[in-house]
Amino acid sequence: MKLSEARNNEPVVITKVLGHGSFRKRITEMGFIRGNEVRAIKNAPFKGPSEYKILNYNITLRKSEAEQIEVIPASEFKKTSTDNYEGIIDRNIDLIDQSIRTKTINIALVGNPNCGKTTLFNFISGSKEKVGNYSGVTVDVHKATFKSGDYTFNFYDLPGTYSLTAYSKEEIFVRKFIYEQTPDIVINVLDSTNLERSLYLTTQLIDMDLRCIMALNMFDELERNELELDKKELSKLVGIPLIPTVSSKGQGLEKLIEKVIEVFEGRDNFSRHIHINYGKEIEKSVKIIRQKIKEDKPITDKISSRFLAIKLLEKDNQVIDLLSKYTNFNEIQEVTLKEIKKIELLENDDSETVIANAKYSFINGALRETYSNKHKEKKTRSEKIDSVLTNRYLGFPIFTALLFFIFWTTFKVGAYPMDWIDMAVVALSNFVGNIIPEGMLNDLLVDGIIGGTGSVLVFLPNILILFFFISLLEGSGYMARAAFIMDYIMHRFGLHGRSFIPMIMGFGCNVPAILATRSMRNRGDRILTMLIIPFMSCSARLPVYILIISAFFQKYEAWVLIGIYAVGILFAFITAQVLNKTVFKNKETPFVMELPTYRLPTFRNVVYHMWDKTQHYLKKIGTIILLGVIIIWALEYFPRKTENTDGFKEQIAQITNSELTELQKVERIAEVNHAMESDRLINSYLGRTGKLIQPIMSPLGFDWKMSIAVVAGLPAKEIVVSTMGVLYQTQDGETTINLQQKLQNEVHEVGKKKGQPVFTTPAALAFIIFILIYFPCIGVVATIKNESGSWKWAAFSVFYTTGLAWVAALVTYNIGMLFI
Repeated sequence: MKLSEARNNEPVVITKVLGHGSFRKRITEMGFIRGNEVRAIKNAPFKGPSEYKILNYNITLRKSEAEQIEVIPASEFKKTSTDNYEGIIDRNIDLIDQSIRTKTINIALVGNPNCGKTTLFNFISGSKEKVGNYSGVTVDVHKATFKSGDYTFNFYDLPGTYSLTAYSKEEIFVRKFIYEQTPDIVINVLDSTNLERSLYLTTQLIDMDLRCIMALNMFDELERNELELDKKELSKLVGIPLIPTVSSKGQGLEKLIEKVIEVFEGRDNFSRHIHINYGKEIEKSVKIIRQKIKEDKPITDKISSRFLAIKLLEKDNQVIDLLSKYTNFNEIQEVTLKEIKKIELLENDDSETVIANAKYSFINGALRETYSNKHKEKKTRSEKIDSVLTNRYLGFPIFTALLFFIFWTTFKVGAYPMDWIDMAVVALSNFVGNIIPEGMLNDLLVDGIIGGTGSVLVFLPNILILFFFISLLEGSGYMARAAFIMDYIMHRFGLHGRSFIPMIMGFGCNVPAILATRSMRNRGDRILTMLIIPFMSCSARLPVYILIISAFFQKYEAWVLIGIYAVGILFAFITAQVLNKTVFKNKETPFVMELPTYRLPTFRNVVYHMWDKTQHYLKKIGTIILLGVIIIWALEYFPRKTENTDGFKEQIAQITNSELTELQKVERIAEVNHAMESDRLINSYLGRTGKLIQPIMSPLGFDWKMSIAVVAGLPAKEIVVSTMGVLYQTQDGETTINLQQKLQNEVHEVGKKKGQPVFTTPAALAFIIFILIYFPCIGVVATIKNESGSWKWAAFSVFYTTGLAWVAALVTYNIGMLFI
C-alpha cells in the first residue's frame, strides 16, 4: 500500500520509494529508505499535507508525495539480514600540528536546521545573529572573530543544511564554502535528540576528509528525555571528538574551544581520518573512479577525490559540472556511468538510493552500539502540543486568534509608551524652541528635525511589540506549523508551502524575507515568492497604519489592522495565481519540511532579536529618515516669500492701525497669518511638486500633502510619517507631534472642497491601501535584483506594485464614497 493510505498512529515500514529527481533525492536523505519505520500523525487543516514521524522527528508531505512511498504494516515486516552495516575503513594517517605555521584558526559551523547552530555561534562569539527554530533562518555566511589565549578564532556560521547534495542553494553554498575556503576545523553541530537524522550530514563530512569536531548540542534535552549515549564509543567509531553542549545556556562551549585547539595542534586522541565502508561493490566503484579523477588534479588538493567519486555515483550535477574542466572528463564520465549501471543492476535500485541506504546502515549500526532510547514509542511533548495547535479543526482558528491577539496587543499595550515618547518629544520641542531665537535654525530644529523624526520615533514601542511576538513564533517552532497549516491555501494559489515562512518574515522586514527564499529549490518558486513578499506589510509601514487607524478608526483598530495585513496577503495570492499561470507555469515542487521540536525561546535570543530590530529602526531614524526630513523641510521652508506675501503684510499693518479692540486684532492677525502661511506652503518648492503630481493622485482622494508624503516614502516607508509630521506641523505653529489630531482637523484650503475635511474615511482607507501596495523600498528592490540575478524582476516589482496600488486605492476610494 501507499504511505498516503496509512492510518494515523499505525506504524508502517517503507518497502520502496518511487518517483525520481529532487523529490526522491531529498526524502531518501531525510531517512525515507527501505526498512525504516514511519508513522502517520495527522492531516493539516483544509485537507492539506500530512504529518509523519520518522527517525524520531516529524516531517510533512503532501498526499501526492506520500503516494510515491510504498509501505507495509510493521506487523508484516520481517527483519532480514539485509542490514549491510560494514563499519569503517581505518586509515593510518597522522594529523598535522597546524599551530606551527599559524595562530589563526578558521572554523566553519555546519549542521542541520534547528540544531542550535546559530545560537552556539552567538554565544561563543558574542554576536547577535538572528535565531529561529525553523529552516532557512541563516541564509548567508556570518563571520565573527575573537581571541583566546594565543589564538585568533574566525567563526563562520553557515546555512543550516540536511546534507551536502546539490539540492538547494543552501547546500551548494555550504559545500562550495568548505572546499573553496578550506576551514581548518569544521564543528558539526548535532541535535542530541535526533542523532539518526543529524549524523547523515556527518557521514558526508567524513567523506570530505575534513578535520571535524562534533558539538552534541541540546544535551540537556537528551538527559531530560533519559536517552543513553556512549559518547566515547561513538567518538572513537567515527574518528571525531565529541563535546556535549547546551548552546542556549553557554554550557560546554569552553571545552569546545579547548577541543578545537587540541585538534588543531594534532593532540586529540579521538581525531583520525576514516572511510565509511559502503560495501564491497561500492568501494570497488569508488576506487576505480578515484583513480581516473587523480590522473588530472586541478581541484583534488582542495576536495577529497573520494567525496567526488561518491558524488559522481550519486549523479550530482554540480560535481559533474566541476569535473567537466578536466582534460580526461570524458573518461571519468564513461567509467562513472559504467559503475552506476553495475551497482544498479546488482542492487536493483537507483545508485543514489543505494548510497543513502549504505549511509543510514552505517548510522544505524553505529547508534545500535552506542545509543538507546527507552521511550521511543511514547508521544513527545511536541506531538501533544501539536494535537491542539495543528489540529485539523482547531489549527486555523487558533492561528487566526493568535494573529488578532498580536495586533490587538501591538495597539493597546503600545499606546502607553507611545504617549510617554510623545510627551518627551513635545517637551524637547518646547525646550529647544524656547532657548533658540526665532528664525530658520529654530524652525529647522523644532518643526523639521524634532517634529519629523519624533513623529517616527513615537511608533518604536509598536515595532518592538511586533518583533517580540515574531521572535517568539520563530524561536518556539510555531512558524513551521504556520506553514504546515497554510500549505493547502498556498498550494491553491500556485505557491509552495515553504513560501509562507518568508512571507511571515516579511511582516518584520522584506529584505531578510527575500533572502530566506534561498531555502526553496525551484527557481520559479523563489522568484515568484520574491515578487509577492513586498505585499507583506513590513514594520516600516506599521507607523503609517497606526497613525491613520488611530486617527480615523479608533473603535476598530485591531480589526482594521488585521484587515490591512489580510488585504496584503490577498493581493499576494492573486498576484501569485496570475504569474503562476502566465509567466512561470512552474512544475510542482515537493513540500518536504521538518516540524521542529517546540522549544521555549531563551530570553537572551528574544532580547537580541528585538534589539537588532530596534537598532536598525533607530539607525534609520538617525540616517535615512533624518536626511529625508531635512530635505522635505527645506523644500517646504523655501521660498519664504510669494507674490501675495506683501499683500498679507499690508493687511496685518492695516489691522494693527485699525480701531479694533486688542482681542479682535489678535484674532484677525492670526487669521491673516494662517492664510499667509498656507499661501507660502502651497507655493513652496514642496507645494509646487505636490501640485504637479496632484492630478494623478486626486482621483484617489489625496491632496497635495498626501501626494508628497507618498513620494517621500520611496526610499523608506517611515519617511511617510516624518514627512507628514513636517507638513502638518507648521500649519498652526504648534510644536506637538500629535499628528492624529492634526489630520482630523485638516481641511482643504482652496478649490471646490474648501473648508471640507481632507481625510474622509474613504480617503484614509485609500491612503492606507496605497501605502500597503506601492513601490517596495530601495533596499527591497536591490535585494530582488541581487537574488534573482536580473534587474528585470526588480523593475517589474516596482512598476507592477505601484500601478496596482493606484488602481486599488481608486477602487477603495470610490466604493467608500458610495456609503457617505
